[in-house]
Amino acid sequence: MRSHYCGQINESLLDQQVFLCGWVHRRRDHGGLIFIDLRDREGLVQVVFDPETADAFAMAEKVRSEYVLRITGIVRYRPEGTENSNLSSGKVEVLTQKVEIFNSADTPPFQLDEEHMNVSEEIRLRHRYIDLRRPKMQQRLQLRAKVNSFLRNFLDQDGFLEIETPMLTKATPEGARDYLVPSRTHDGQFFALPQSPQLFKQLLMMSGMERYYQIVRCFRDEDLRADRQPEFTQLDIEMSFIDETAIKQLMESMIRQLFKEILNQELPDPFPSMTYEEAMRRYGSDKPDLRVPLELVDVGDLLTDVEFKVFAKPAQDSEGRVAALCIPNGNSLSRKKIDEYTKFVGIYGAKGLAYIKVNQDGLQSPILKFLPEEAIKEILERTKAETGSLIFFGADKAKVVNEALGALRVKVAEDMELVEAGWKPLWVVDFPMFEKDGKNWTSLHHPFTAPDVDDIETQPGACLSRAYDMILNGSEIGGGSIRIHDPEMQAAVFRVLGIEEQEAQEKFGFLLDALNYGCPPHGGLAFGLDRLVMLMAGADSIRDVIAFPKTQTASCLLTSAPSAVSQEQLRELHIRLRQ
Repeated sequence: MRSHYCGQINESLLDQQVFLCGWVHRRRDHGGLIFIDLRDREGLVQVVFDPETADAFAMAEKVRSEYVLRITGIVRYRPEGTENSNLSSGKVEVLTQKVEIFNSADTPPFQLDEEHMNVSEEIRLRHRYIDLRRPKMQQRLQLRAKVNSFLRNFLDQDGFLEIETPMLTKATPEGARDYLVPSRTHDGQFFALPQSPQLFKQLLMMSGMERYYQIVRCFRDEDLRADRQPEFTQLDIEMSFIDETAIKQLMESMIRQLFKEILNQELPDPFPSMTYEEAMRRYGSDKPDLRVPLELVDVGDLLTDVEFKVFAKPAQDSEGRVAALCIPNGNSLSRKKIDEYTKFVGIYGAKGLAYIKVNQDGLQSPILKFLPEEAIKEILERTKAETGSLIFFGADKAKVVNEALGALRVKVAEDMELVEAGWKPLWVVDFPMFEKDGKNWTSLHHPFTAPDVDDIETQPGACLSRAYDMILNGSEIGGGSIRIHDPEMQAAVFRVLGIEEQEAQEKFGFLLDALNYGCPPHGGLAFGLDRLVMLMAGADSIRDVIAFPKTQTASCLLTSAPSAVSQEQLRELHIRLRQ
């Protein structure tokens, strides 16, 4: 039916007959001639209709945008001065001999030209099959396919086995709400869609598979953001008889080769590494964007005895923090802009945003009268403030300060164009094993992560985990850990988490039983494929690299899912809806 894709037509095919299939991207009637830009997934080519070919010309007069055509024609040079350097086919055109209209098309709900794409995401998602015809969307999904293919080939060649794990499984606590599936054959009982294949991939290591991977769909019923979806895709990896150093080296190599192969970009070798404690102290985030040169500086020790309680109280609190963020040339920020930033940090729980401007003629700030000169002098030295700088302050519980100033650091850098170009990968390691939630301990990652010490029950707050996250330009693209392979250690972790023996057996009995039959040391990592491809494509949202994504309310505008079901279906599932 076709001899070439539209994007493959070039001067190497001069004077040859070609057969093309595609959609009408644009139609231009110049009186004596009709021009059509024919589009398929590989690109565009200009097709010319001459009145001398009467039948074809008559057909072209009927054609409109998004009609589906088959063109038979001869490749020739475009007239001098009409070349299009933006197209791979831009030096040539196809003189039509014959045209077939496979299908007509209604006027599309929006134009597919990128320069005219001022259209809401709601309309794009409602007509996703039209949106996916856009060259940019075609390129993004082709990029995704190439990434998947590369990763599969890399792992296949390194001895990994691709093994599928169940989609209908048991509800287990993994940090988010499960999607539940009622069972028709087991009255009142439910499957859960997997949040990850975590337990199954550990069981595969206990089964002697040694090296496993899977490109797998995962499901989490949680509040959504630009980089989250209720169903998402992971590259899931697990290995036996390995430690974190070897895992990190192998995963680094894979990502370096991926970027070189797909984007022709060189990533550093090795990736830099940073502890969780250092990342939080310097950047207020466990996934810092190293393209942003701004850093947080602790100043609480200078302010413990000041009369200004806004600073003194958190400075004296063991769980508090007072930190400064110095913005070069920041004194150009207007009061209105500072008020906007104050409102912004309020999203993260900050009660305000104190500041000092370093002007040519001295300092300017409403808080100067509350601070001793010695403290001000030391703050200026620590933050390396110069004339023209502006220093923002955060003072509250450490969690609030980190989240507020960490987010402000990135926002200010974006607004002031301080973000450096390029790719900045990073390993973050030495995470706390547990964190406090009220009076109870919870796992920072998941309860199957191995601790770095044997005695975890006496001081759980001081215990670190053998976990590692791969960060790229401020996004976590992969995270993993060495797992617990000793039954006694797994039982100890459950005790710290307040999970009694009976509850542990009910929820994880199959895993605990398997641990007693010879479990090898093992560990792994999972990459968020949607997020990785989003970064590589330069997209703003993972919805732009997923063929049929959900909205931020977890609905599908294309199919109107979720939707009501019949009473008959509900009766089969033993379900009655509450009014």
